[in-house]
Amino acid sequence: MIKQSELILNPDGSVYHLNLRPEHIAHDIIFVGDQNRVEKITQFFDTIEFSTQKREFKTQTGTYKGKRISVMSTGIGPDNIDIVLNELDALVNIDLETRQPKENLTSLNIIRIGTSGSLHADIPVDSFVMSKIGLGLDNMLRSYLIDDVSQDALEDAFIMHTNWDIRKGRPYAISCSEALEKIIESDKIFKGITATAGGFYGPQGRVLRLDIQDSALNNKMDNFNFDDNRITNLEMETAAIYGLSALLGHNALSLNAIIANRASGTFSEDPYKAVDELIAYTLNKLAEK
Repeated sequence: MIKQSELILNPDGSVYHLNLRPEHIAHDIIFVGDQNRVEKITQFFDTIEFSTQKREFKTQTGTYKGKRISVMSTGIGPDNIDIVLNELDALVNIDLETRQPKENLTSLNIIRIGTSGSLHADIPVDSFVMSKIGLGLDNMLRSYLIDDVSQDALEDAFIMHTNWDIRKGRPYAISCSEALEKIIESDKIFKGITATAGGFYGPQGRVLRLDIQDSALNNKMDNFNFDDNRITNLEMETAAIYGLSALLGHNALSLNAIIANRASGTFSEDPYKAVDELIAYTLNKLAEK
């Protein structure tokens, strides 16, 4: 039996941070970072059956063209993803009354819709990027046993190419769900490696008043290539989502609307329009499957 200190429940039986019970979530779930973006997606729904929020974790479940879908805000960063993925898995794969893992496990379909900056001039603002591989620079997933799902060869190549300081922890590389990739892909979407940083400023090469450990890291990432996969963008959640999903048996895919181009120094003239177009694209693909 899983102890109360390990799996914390609220008085109403919901999981502690997400404030959800099993009946509140669909098997198809869209992640967003910003809690205000949840309704940017559910405004397209035909119906909304459930809504709740606790801290930055807001969830709404409803239907779009007959497909039951949940939309959830995760907040920012790999540490929040650790909370969200573990508690979502508990909702479907642990009996919350007996506190025992279920014999028959459920696989959720999880798609992240986010915004990101591109590292390449030929991936312009307002385009869409699909993360075939998440490359974690954050070290969160190293708290788990990940050898069966991580890609040592890519990690070694990245460490060598960037002269990575191992004191920051070993990067980890995890692939997306091939099943979801086939459902969502089209000629509208760029594919590549998404690097996941543990912070927004120094970890992504931004300098304000503090010097950073490797000021050339972004430039070195620009020309990294492994098996014809290059690093297309840099953000703060994808690799953590891929890693925990792979370990727990869920399908995960990350999509980003590119609103900034770090190579050209440009920013989208209408980032909200780019995000809305990615939302509509993703919802229609999910409804068709």
